[in-house]
Amino acid sequence: MAAAVASRLTAAVCRQFQRVVTVSSHTQPQYATQAFSKLPFCQRSQPHGSWWFRSSTNNRALHTSCVRNGLEEFFDLPENWGEETVKSGAPWTAKQLRVKSNEDLHKLWYVLLKEKNMLLTLEQEAKRQRLPMPSPERLRKVERSMLRLDTIVTERESALRLLQTGQERGRPGEWRRNVFGKNIWYRFKEHPIPWYLNTRYKRRRFYEPSHVAPYTRLSLEKYLRTKIRKEKREKKNQKRLAEMFPKKTALA
Repeated sequence: MAAAVASRLTAAVCRQFQRVVTVSSHTQPQYATQAFSKLPFCQRSQPHGSWWFRSSTNNRALHTSCVRNGLEEFFDLPENWGEETVKSGAPWTAKQLRVKSNEDLHKLWYVLLKEKNMLLTLEQEAKRQRLPMPSPERLRKVERSMLRLDTIVTERESALRLLQTGQERGRPGEWRRNVFGKNIWYRFKEHPIPWYLNTRYKRRRFYEPSHVAPYTRLSLEKYLRTKIRKEKREKKNQKRLAEMFPKKTALA
């Protein structure tokens, strides 16, 4: 009895599905179907050759073909080929990037990355043909935009970290002095046992031995002498240039 009821329900669902969803082969003319059958397989995967389903409820077309981009993504637009100058816009500013959401910044990063790869390919091809690259400033604009975008993302991560944990850095730590008398930034690590039971951690010496202190003072003295010597050399060069070009110095 249960099997008969299940078979009737299945048949009813199938009839309802066939009534609602129909393959829209009647919407395409016959010559279009014949032309599609003559296309090569690589072109049949494009949207114009995909299966189209039309629903009688919402009258919306759906297709199952995927977007396939070839190697032309690594080259400039065909209308720019052979041109000495190519018009381009200004780079993205930090003010413009701060008002965008994280999702938009994520998408924009990949757009800029594709543009950078295309320009690097164009630059390499120009070097191979021993020709000047058309509008090389585009590459600098893209790199500047990517650097600013990375800075904005870092600012947001730092602000969120300060709000949640109160730490400035992604990995907390502190300034410590090593055995050579140098101040280093030590990043904290997680250990399965306490530090006083960890023999590996206790072997690390975070102090300045007594016999290293004189050499630390000598190193600081050497650094200060080098700094003073550099400043004197710079002043001497400025004075020599002022004697060689008195008019330009007066105008300045």
